Amino acid sequence: MEMLCQRLERILNFRVISSHGQPFSDISGDVLYSDATRQNLLFDMEGRIPENSEVTMAELKLFKKPLERRHLPHKPSLRPVTNARVSVYWVQLKENGTNRTSLIDSRLVPIMDSGWKNFDVTQAVHFWLKTKQKGPLLLEIWIEGERLGSYASELAKVVRFTSQDPSDKALGKPELVLYTLNLEDYGGPGDCRDGISAEKTICCRQEHYINFRELTWTQYWIIEPAGYQAYHCTGVCRQPKNLLHHFGYGERTCAVVESSPLPMMYLVKKGNYTEIEVAEFPNMIVEKCGCIMDSIAVV
Repeated sequence: MEMLCQRLERILNFRVISSHGQPFSDISGDVLYSDATRQNLLFDMEGRIPENSEVTMAELKLFKKPLERRHLPHKPSLRPVTNARVSVYWVQLKENGTNRTSLIDSRLVPIMDSGWKNFDVTQAVHFWLKTKQKGPLLLEIWIEGERLGSYASELAKVVRFTSQDPSDKALGKPELVLYTLNLEDYGGPGDCRDGISAEKTICCRQEHYINFRELTWTQYWIIEPAGYQAYHCTGVCRQPKNLLHHFGYGERTCAVVESSPLPMMYLVKKGNYTEIEVAEFPNMIVEKCGCIMDSIAVV
């Protein structure tokens, strides 16, 4: 632990890496310590989260190097081992010199696979914010066998990420991607006012929260967010007397005229293992409501 603190003190003044801002920001990480099965990463969080905003999701991206079969250890048993377990821990350094670790995410990674591997570290960022940490965000990566046994353990040692070797100049440093919500835009103009019945309300945007954890078909595959404010359109539209009917139009109705996507982190089954993917799903959030007549918006 003393060695870890010394390394942390030496690197606290490292350069600020680029960040791309809302709707999300990428933060490159520096390697604090690395060996065959353990890796410590730190991310400079200063100025990375915009003021008056909320972190809704955080994703850690690690790039796994390709592996040639000739580098695999000799197989001593008939039981196949195809994966290694990669776990992410949040490390909180305490004033008394000790540290506290919390498991954040853990998943199986195919040994022969290569490319970017994604991990959900939303909880780690929320912990960091809640505890008002003054230093960087510190994460610890463990690479272990998918099951007990010496062969599975030996295979885990050949799983390498580009970030594990400080002398490796290849592309693929660890990245922390933050998805933030601008609270100034939360509940913009055109929202419904409380205490007024829908029958008396002119077309407006009403709050409507969707909790993924309460929906049977989403609770097992959507990781983040746990839910979101989707909104819906409600209220009445004024009807110009006789004019619309004269030209053959129907009545004006309150409907969505502008919407925005929602970034989601979810599980995808690929063969005998599961991976995390992040994608934006369109038309998930109602941004603006208006009166529609035959698919023509009249705001």
